[in-house]
Amino acid sequence: MSPDAAAHGRGAGDACVLEIAANSLASALAAQDGGADRIELCAALEIGGLTPSHAQISLVRERLSIPIHVLVRPRAGDFAYSAEEHATMLADVAHCVALGCEGVVVGALDRDGEVDAVRCRELVDAAGGLDLTFHRAIDVSRDLLRSLDQAIELGFHRILSSGGAASAPRGADRLRDLVERAAGRIAVMPGGGVDAGNVAALATATGAREFHASAKRALPSAMRHAPRETLGMEEGESRSDADQVRRIAQRCGRFANRHEPGFPRRRYRRDACAPGPGGAAGR
Repeated sequence: MSPDAAAHGRGAGDACVLEIAANSLASALAAQDGGADRIELCAALEIGGLTPSHAQISLVRERLSIPIHVLVRPRAGDFAYSAEEHATMLADVAHCVALGCEGVVVGALDRDGEVDAVRCRELVDAAGGLDLTFHRAIDVSRDLLRSLDQAIELGFHRILSSGGAASAPRGADRLRDLVERAAGRIAVMPGGGVDAGNVAALATATGAREFHASAKRALPSAMRHAPRETLGMEEGESRSDADQVRRIAQRCGRFANRHEPGFPRRRYRRDACAPGPGGAAGR
């Protein structure tokens, strides 16, 4: 049983754990209101997520009662980091420890696509006793199963993965392979395109117990003024939506016991697992 599952009364055979990627205080509050078990706090979801500001982490920590895992990713793009970027990540992890966050979401690869064990060990050590998620860097690693084994050796509690595919539904077969390889030693949390329309089928196809979704919707701009030129800064924000979170959480509760050991394996069907109406293949 994962630490968060135990904390929220969702033990083995009960229901899944739902994590929402929240890109602001408003998104975090919506996730909590909708019934999420925890949030992954981040910024810039449109580019896969970056480390949120220290002020945002502090404000969310003050306002939320559910666990907060903070994404630590200093820039967009690949996951082979410079010494300066690695130092930034270590400092950000230390800040999360000081603020009393429950977990951090980290990861690093070397230039050959292997898990950077030296730098990841330093990140793990910096986190102390915090809950540790290896993020979707694993999806662009050379070998997912080998990277999973390395994450276990390093002491991570879970990996966030789409199975190396454009979305978790498309990577469901590979996710099932990861769940079977993990054998309870680490949680495999599908993420990418997870919504209320596919989470139950995805659970059946993969055997996973934890799920990651953004449950976001685009809001219209609050600006009355419109610039003459289109500059790419006219649109409103995207924000997690409490109703979408609630629908995913409700669907999570409907497949209790279906991924107990021994539950028959069902190979992935694209029509069953494909994102529902409005579903995206992002976080």
